[in-house]
Amino acid sequence: MIRETNRHFNFDWISIFLFLLLVGFGWLNILSASQTGSTLNYFDFSQPYGKQLVFIFFNFILIVVLLAIDAKFYERFSSIIYLLSLLSLIGLFIFGKNVNGATSWYAIGNFTIQPSEFAKVATALAVAKYVSDLNTNIKSFKDQIQTFIIIFFPTILVLLQNDTGSTIVYGAFFFVLYREGLPKYYLIIGVSVIMLAILSLKFGYTTASFIAFVVIAIIHFLNKKKRRIYKSFLLLIVATVITFGTNLFYENILQPHQQERIGLWLRLEKDPEKLKRIKQTYAYNLNESEKAISSGGLTGKGFMQGTRTTGKFVPEQHTDYIFSTVGEEWGFLGSAFVVIVFVLLLLRILHLAELQKSQFCRIYGYGVASIMFIHFLVNIGMVMGLLPTIGIPLPFFSYGGSGLWAFTILLFIFIKLDSNRINQW
Repeated sequence: MIRETNRHFNFDWISIFLFLLLVGFGWLNILSASQTGSTLNYFDFSQPYGKQLVFIFFNFILIVVLLAIDAKFYERFSSIIYLLSLLSLIGLFIFGKNVNGATSWYAIGNFTIQPSEFAKVATALAVAKYVSDLNTNIKSFKDQIQTFIIIFFPTILVLLQNDTGSTIVYGAFFFVLYREGLPKYYLIIGVSVIMLAILSLKFGYTTASFIAFVVIAIIHFLNKKKRRIYKSFLLLIVATVITFGTNLFYENILQPHQQERIGLWLRLEKDPEKLKRIKQTYAYNLNESEKAISSGGLTGKGFMQGTRTTGKFVPEQHTDYIFSTVGEEWGFLGSAFVVIVFVLLLLRILHLAELQKSQFCRIYGYGVASIMFIHFLVNIGMVMGLLPTIGIPLPFFSYGGSGLWAFTILLFIFIKLDSNRINQW
C-alpha cells in the first residue's frame, strides 16, 4: 500500500507512466501507418501523425486543467455533466455530420468531435453519483431500475445514431454494478441471453429452443428445491421468445453490413461464391489485418518497415486497426508489450479503486477500468478476427482527438480523485 506522505504531488505516477507509454508508442505506430513517401516531415499537420501531435499537445493542457480542478467538483457536478452530455448527443440529430453511415460527429470547419466518446465519462460519473448516494441500495429493484435508466439514455441515443460499437461499450457498467452488489442472477440472465442469441443464429431458433428446453428440464429435475413446474415452463417461453426474436432482429432490423459481419464471425454463410463475395466486400480490412499481424513473426519487420503497413493494405490502419501495425512491425513481442501495459494499467486502476475511502471514487474507478477493458478487449479481438468487426478505438493508441481526449479525461479524473484519497469520507 502506498503511503500518502510519500506520494509526490499525491498523483499516482505509475498510472501516469503507463499512460505516457501507451500514448507515445501509439503515436509511433500512427506515424508508421500514415506516413507517405520516403521523405518524412514529423510536423506535417496535413497527415494523421501530424494532427495526432496537435491532439497530444492539447491533451497535456487538458491534463493540467483536470488535475487543477478541485476533486469534489467532479462529484458535485456529475449530474449536470451527465445532462449536458445527453444534450450533446441529442443535438447530433439536428447538427450532426454523417460519416460512414453514423451521425456521431459535430463538424467545426475541418475539425470534428464525437460526443459519444465523452458521454462514457459523463455516464461513469452519473452512475457513481447515484449508486453512492446514501438513499440508494443497488440490491433494491427500484434503485436497480433507476440505475439502468441512467445507462439506458446515452445508450439508446448512441444506438439511434447507428454507432453500434459505442453502444456495446455501455455494457461495461454491468461489471461496476456487479462489484457494488448487483444480484448474480443478472449475470446468469445476461450470459444466457447471449448464448441463446448465438445458438439461434448459428443453428436456427428451433434448435436453439430445443437446447433451451433440455437445459431447463435438467435444471428443474436437479434443483433440490424443486421449483414449481410453471416457473420452468415460463422460462421456456422466455427462451423461445429470445431465440425467435434474435432471428427476427437479425434479418429485419440490422443493416446488411452488420448482418454480414456477424455472419462472417459465426460462419453462417454456406454458399462458397457468396462467402467469397462477402469476404471481399466486408472482410477486406480483417483479412489484411490478419495477414499483417501474422507476417510480423516473433520480433516484427522493424519500425516503418512493415510492407503491408507502408503499402496501405489495411484501410484506416491508423485508427481502429492500429494494432495490426504493432503486429507487423513489432511482432509478437511488441504486441505482447502493448497487451501487458494495458493489463498493468487496468490492474493499477482496480487496485487504486479498492483503496478509495469514498464509495463514489471507488465506483468511478471501476467505471474507468471497465470502459477501458471493453475497448481494449473488443478492439484487439476484432483486429485478430476473434470478435465481429466493430468500430471502436484502442484507448490512447488509435488516431483521433475525441477518443484521446475522452480517455484522458476518464483516466485523469480518477487520478485526481485518488490524489485526494486522504481527504475522502
